Amino acid sequence: MDHTEQARCRELAKSSTFYRSVYSEIEEVGWEHLVRLGGDLTFLSFRILDEKGRLHFMEIQLDKTYPKSPPSISAHLEKLQEFWSTLDDIDKSLCVIDPKQPSRSISHRQINIGNDCFIMLCIDANNPRSLPECRFMGSGPFVGSLRKKWQRNSRKWTKDKPYLENLACLLETQLPRPTDVAKNDQQVECGICYAQCLPVDDELGAKSGSGTDYTCDNTTCSKAFHSVCLGDWLRSITTTRQSFNVLFGNCPYCSDPVAVKINNVKN
Repeated sequence: MDHTEQARCRELAKSSTFYRSVYSEIEEVGWEHLVRLGGDLTFLSFRILDEKGRLHFMEIQLDKTYPKSPPSISAHLEKLQEFWSTLDDIDKSLCVIDPKQPSRSISHRQINIGNDCFIMLCIDANNPRSLPECRFMGSGPFVGSLRKKWQRNSRKWTKDKPYLENLACLLETQLPRPTDVAKNDQQVECGICYAQCLPVDDELGAKSGSGTDYTCDNTTCSKAFHSVCLGDWLRSITTTRQSFNVLFGNCPYCSDPVAVKINNVKN
């Protein structure tokens, strides 16, 4: 949130009890966490991290009688923790092909199980440990065999087992794991400059001509960057913080926290 918005809110705070209360609450939470602010201050959106370090946006609607009347809040983080954890386990452990950019707001996952066959899992957000809806896609004896096993073993699903263990039990097989990009010898494009390697340039010093050297820690994102490109991008964002030679901000793709060193690359 820029200084103009802060100044506007500060001026409004002088005019009524409502505006003073809102301004005081924002000051306590921290302006760096504020994403959006309604013109009359009745709507606010904050950037928050849950207990697993996941980034979320909490939207708050205020009545003009606030603080006498309670605010309306749209985030329900505690209720969805188990659902999000289940999605994260699937995304990092299985070959998810749809959605191409997995999101915790999407409850289905299409998984490649080999032999040109796929399964679509629909996870219940309110009861993520329950038996999911499952649809098999493909032809031939392989997918037909898995469909029969699922129907035959569906009663074996138990909420006490980890999600992936339940899947293996019902299908009587371990599903293929995703390709480990970190161990792949192929060069990976930078998510900012879209090039595999930095240009050969004396000003880049030891970084000249080098490949991507930073990867987002969010396993559902894992976007690769040149640390030079990411540092330049973070400097352009007003919410980025700097401590010594490290920039702290958010991934441009998934918004999870990132931290990159900005050592002088010149020789």
